[in-house]
Amino acid sequence: MAKRSTKSKVADKTSAVHLASGKVREIWQYGDSLVLVATDRLSAYDVVFGEEIPDRGRVLTLMSQFWMSKLANVVPNHLIEVIADKAAADRLPSALGAPDYLVGRTTVCRKAQMLPIECIVRGYLYGSAWKEYQSKRKVSGVPFPDNMQLAEKLPSPIFTPSTKATEGHDVNIDMDAAYGLVGRERAEEVAGISIDLYEQASSFALERGVIIADTKFEFGLIDGKIVLCDEVFTPDSSRFWYTKDWQPGIDPPSLDKQFVRNYLDETDWDKTPPAPHLPPDVVEATRDRYIEAYEVLTGSVFSDGGH
Repeated sequence: MAKRSTKSKVADKTSAVHLASGKVREIWQYGDSLVLVATDRLSAYDVVFGEEIPDRGRVLTLMSQFWMSKLANVVPNHLIEVIADKAAADRLPSALGAPDYLVGRTTVCRKAQMLPIECIVRGYLYGSAWKEYQSKRKVSGVPFPDNMQLAEKLPSPIFTPSTKATEGHDVNIDMDAAYGLVGRERAEEVAGISIDLYEQASSFALERGVIIADTKFEFGLIDGKIVLCDEVFTPDSSRFWYTKDWQPGIDPPSLDKQFVRNYLDETDWDKTPPAPHLPPDVVEATRDRYIEAYEVLTGSVFSDGGH
């Protein structure tokens, strides 16, 4: 990654107000900005697990920073700074956490008015899209031939939005429903941006032997203009497969959270709280996959210190 300045851009001596605890993030108001602290908590099927995945928050934060920098030519983003060293962390209010903990997992960003849809791009037939295809031969209203297979590459990437559920699961919707939520012009704008982001990142990843099967984005408005927010092309928001492992009809091994989902699918858990216990070997293997994805895609070596 490009060398970052060690001088923090955050304001000194500014108090922080805790706004929310997400499934995996703590969100703070900090002056005129937001601070997102990515924890090591793991969420699957919208349920938070008792076991944490060590360094997971750092992987998500640093990968998002990498991709936001690389893809800034497509769309602006909300990023002001990732807290990259202890000197920068020392300037943050102590309420956010210990400086050593904050390094590499803390993002200072501009506040945006978030759009109420998840912007999902699919390049391959997998996950909920595969299930929908099997029953309807359509995905988010887009028809496909009858003879497609699991994990098959689509003729071209498709935009398949979903709702943002405050409780329960997000629901896949078609473009007409997206028009109703954000307006036709805005929905078509974020659809075009999402496809552009996916195509550029996919081309980059393929050069490194990695397929991005699908991904999701979140967008907001700052001064009336679209900005990319939250996390970008991480093991939580995307499916990564090695090109050497992929073939249609086969469920390929993944470098993402799908590994945990596959484990859970083999248990008798009904996908409702409380979450089952994750064995130590599953925790360790999940961490290994997150770090491997980071290193393969960014070309950087991950350190336990997160920087």
